[in-house]
Amino acid sequence: MKAKLKKTVVLVGMMGAGKTAVGTALARELGVPFLDSDEEIERAANMTVAEIFERDGEPFFREKESQVLKRLLDGPPCILSTGGGAFLSEFNRRTISDKGVSVWLRADPELLWSRVRHKTSRPLLRTPDPKGTLLRLLEARSPVYGLANIIVDAQAEYSVEEMAGKVQEALEARPDVLERRAG
Repeated sequence: MKAKLKKTVVLVGMMGAGKTAVGTALARELGVPFLDSDEEIERAANMTVAEIFERDGEPFFREKESQVLKRLLDGPPCILSTGGGAFLSEFNRRTISDKGVSVWLRADPELLWSRVRHKTSRPLLRTPDPKGTLLRLLEARSPVYGLANIIVDAQAEYSVEEMAGKVQEALEARPDVLERRAG
């Protein structure tokens, strides 16, 4: 059985949830492009997200993020990974809902911490108490992430491929998103 993706799947959730790794595996399985909104912003600006934040501030970054998301959602169906803050914007949630489907990769705090604690590429965690910061972000953001169309729970024992399979199973329950075809 082959599957045809009819809408862009937008992966949302916290840093460390696996959006990039799972999204890449899912895109490969479905034979569609994988895009990362932060990478697209960096390419368009020719600077890193951290540099944009530092030079132009968060409001400017969020405006560019919304523009990039809208452009990507206007394109052909793909798997799209977003930065952890993208889904917090009501405009972005509405755009995603109108043109795609949101999937929250929900992970518990300990799993997230185990994945991000040794990374230096997480500007939001450059605080005296990075774990506390992560926990506060998760607590504040979870109600908004809970507005996603689909929620898939991550487990530490799942491989990337198994997690991609769980997302695909959830998408198969939505014929408006993923159509199964013989072949």
